[in-house]
Amino acid sequence: MKLDEIDIRILSALQREGRITKLKLAEKVNLSATPCWERLRRLEKQGVIAGYHATLDLSQLARFTLVLTEISLHRHQQADFKRFEQTMQETDEVLECYATGGGIDYLLKVIARDVDHYQRLIDRLLTLDVGIDRYFTYIVTKPIKESREVPLTALMGKEHLPSEEKLS
Repeated sequence: MKLDEIDIRILSALQREGRITKLKLAEKVNLSATPCWERLRRLEKQGVIAGYHATLDLSQLARFTLVLTEISLHRHQQADFKRFEQTMQETDEVLECYATGGGIDYLLKVIARDVDHYQRLIDRLLTLDVGIDRYFTYIVTKPIKESREVPLTALMGKEHLPSEEKLS
């Protein structure tokens, strides 16, 4: 799919401000409201915009522990991967799960109330026999950078576009 500079500006603005009004969005990307709205609908229809979400400040809601976990499986057959991945899909505490190449099979981002809650989750997974051979646990002590915003201009080779600050 080909995206032009205006499409990228629309997507960048929406990543920062998902609740922006259509009029403000049009102003930010230097378009009139109707063409901007048409582009937005096209991007949604084509699946480029997969949804709109609220970002929660969990520290305002509850205490929690964030854990990164490396997982290696006993066996590497398709059925083993499928069983493990299905279990990860069904485990609410697993926020993200990535299959990786190299020394480990999966990298997980897990949220738990505390270390004990995390360990009980791991114990449950080991009891379920989802194929875990080894796991390594890394407790996040301080988030340094958290972002859901994709650097579209850099990824799409459009570095010549104005910086995001100039779009505000």
